[in-house]
Amino acid sequence: MTTTPSTSPSLGQHAGVLDALGGRIASGELAAGQVVTLDGLCQAYAVSRSVAREAIRVLESMGLVASRRRVGITIQPRTRWNVFDPRVIRWRLDSDDRTEQLLSLSELRRGIEPVAAALAAERANPHQCRILAAAVSDMVVHGRDGDLDSYLLADTVFHRTLLEASGNEMLSALDSVVEEVLSGRTHHGMMPHRPNPEAIALHDEVARAVRLGDAEGAETAMRAIIAEAAAALREEQGDDQN
Repeated sequence: MTTTPSTSPSLGQHAGVLDALGGRIASGELAAGQVVTLDGLCQAYAVSRSVAREAIRVLESMGLVASRRRVGITIQPRTRWNVFDPRVIRWRLDSDDRTEQLLSLSELRRGIEPVAAALAAERANPHQCRILAAAVSDMVVHGRDGDLDSYLLADTVFHRTLLEASGNEMLSALDSVVEEVLSGRTHHGMMPHRPNPEAIALHDEVARAVRLGDAEGAETAMRAIIAEAAAALREEQGDDQN
């Protein structure tokens, strides 16, 4: 007789402590230079030292904390953080730093995705071209219906496939960064109830240019996609300040 393995309670506790601490650091609640202790964390989160220690180990690998014997666990300045880690991005998007983080990521995308689009026009295989086209079709349908979760899924598939189709493993490895940008806008209510038809049309232009091997056209359309998203974020930021 076989049994289905259950998730270890310690794994759930570890994830909970990691998210809680990471979020507090990303939001600035735990400021750079502040020192915490394992015993304090164990009491605050009602977990064992091994669970707290594992969470600190992961945060240390991200550059968010530094652990020193006889000193404690010191919160590190943002300049030390691994800002490309998807979890760090997610925690920052959950904080008041949200719009600034999204705009910073938009600037990063401007240097990545247009290049990836041009390379994809030279290297994409027929299967990848079909996925891009299907993703755009899904975006049209879900955008018209206002189904933002399904729209996000199609949008994510489009951008992940585009990075993969570039044939450059360094660009492809940034897919999780781009996915956090896309999901962050949706999950924090920074997407319009009906996605911009112009943005969807630009995705279609990219897909068509990739299929036709038009590197310049693919790059230009992708730059326009990122510019449209950045403009929408700035408009959102302006509305929040009024």
